[in-house]
Amino acid sequence: MAVFLAAGLCLAQFRPRPDFNPRSDLAGSYVRIEGGLIVNEDEVRTARETDTHSSGTPNWTNAPGFEPDVFTFTRVIFKSDPGPRSNRGWMRWLGWWVDYPDADLNFSYRLQQLTSIKTDPDARVLKLTDPMLHQYPLLYMEHAGYMRLNDDEVAALREYLLSGGALLVNDFWGSEEWDGFAREMKKVLPARAWTELTTDHPVFHCVYDLRGSMSSFQVPTIQFWNPDHDPNDPQSPPLQRVYRGEGSEEMHVRALFDDHQRMMVLAIHDSDVSDGWEREGENEDYFKTFSEKVAYPLGINIIFYLMTH
Repeated sequence: MAVFLAAGLCLAQFRPRPDFNPRSDLAGSYVRIEGGLIVNEDEVRTARETDTHSSGTPNWTNAPGFEPDVFTFTRVIFKSDPGPRSNRGWMRWLGWWVDYPDADLNFSYRLQQLTSIKTDPDARVLKLTDPMLHQYPLLYMEHAGYMRLNDDEVAALREYLLSGGALLVNDFWGSEEWDGFAREMKKVLPARAWTELTTDHPVFHCVYDLRGSMSSFQVPTIQFWNPDHDPNDPQSPPLQRVYRGEGSEEMHVRALFDDHQRMMVLAIHDSDVSDGWEREGENEDYFKTFSEKVAYPLGINIIFYLMTH
């Protein structure tokens, strides 16, 4: 694995409304993301437009004339509705923007650095109703436990997946969030049932040979990480210092397949793989334990598998 990344900062290009009060509740197309920045969901197009809130993101270019011949990390913008009955506290308000934009750009850089794939140095963010949706073969969603898709979005995602596109979902926790996400996906693909994957599945071995129990690949959110956790000691304290809800203790990887056994959707539940991308420059121990050994190898495997199967 490559040496620790020394990344440069990117520029913010927000255009907030003149009358926008950053202390008031957000509504409409404006959302407050990590680091306190404000993003207009109707205007933002690339991760590069949004300022880093972690340790910085790398910059790179591709050979002139080959700019379109790249893999583009494409994050989906969606609306969330945590609902009044949720008991998840402040975590229920987390949405599509978690780990954005640092995870998107760091992972894109590492994918290009560690493989022969060339990647888009700006990445992409879009809505499911964007007319450019089918230009991108793989979509990424994060914190989709309270996602609410309207009829147009349901139809667009169904057509996308049945036409050959793939969806990767990550970083949502507990049975409440799984039920919410699964309910929305049932609208999209009502005839499909989830398949529970084990670490014997080829997605764990297609580039990096990742061996071990599923629990050995669980990535904690860095703010909640308990460095005293010992995976080899059943009596050691939990991996995370914060309880993430009922059913959040064990990592699951589940998939939806089409009639030809092509994987359309891969969902990583109860693991924050993208924090290993986003936070790689904040803590050397976290980087060595999770970014280098789990988050990047697993992420690269997933891209290769979904794009070649």
